Amino acid sequence: MNCNLQKIQEGSEQDSIKTTMCEEQESTKSQYPWYAIRIFSSKQKEVVDYFQQKGIECFVPMEYIWVIDKEEHKRHVLKPVVRNLAFIEKSITEQEIRKIVRETHHKIAIIRKDREHQDYYEIPAKQMNEFRLMCNPELEMRKYISGDEAKLKVGSPVTVKYGPLKGLNGKLVRQSKKYYLLKEVPGVGVMIKVSRWCCQAL
Repeated sequence: MNCNLQKIQEGSEQDSIKTTMCEEQESTKSQYPWYAIRIFSSKQKEVVDYFQQKGIECFVPMEYIWVIDKEEHKRHVLKPVVRNLAFIEKSITEQEIRKIVRETHHKIAIIRKDREHQDYYEIPAKQMNEFRLMCNPELEMRKYISGDEAKLKVGSPVTVKYGPLKGLNGKLVRQSKKYYLLKEVPGVGVMIKVSRWCCQAL
């Protein structure tokens, strides 16, 4: 490929990512920590609806996938990345959230700090804001991995200093000779392709 043409295409990709990130930035801001919820059924949407009816904001990572319908038409549809996971904003007290969890007939559990403690695992607002930003389904240079895979990824904590991902923190990891910014929360991790030259070690 002609070098100039390649630079133009790469620049166009970066501009597209930057525009998409800016559009999402305001809608993903939260001042509260979040909880991750395990769902022990196929009723993810009903669980999300339940919490939203209680006035609690929910988030489910989504991605576009190709599906073939009964008439064998290929369609691009938005689907949850993980079917048994959702996130809720802690905009009320933990005691009030525990009461809401007890009152539901859905089989769910909020992820705890560890097996020895009953305290829920709080995801800080900044971490969750960045995670939600990186989960934008319009971003094409993005991939998801399981929470266990994310923990096993070897990398260095960095902050992005330049480019469309400027200001985001995460782990710089390498996969298939490419570099990615990894952001991990309980149950899932999201990776976005990034240039290592744009990152600074923390």
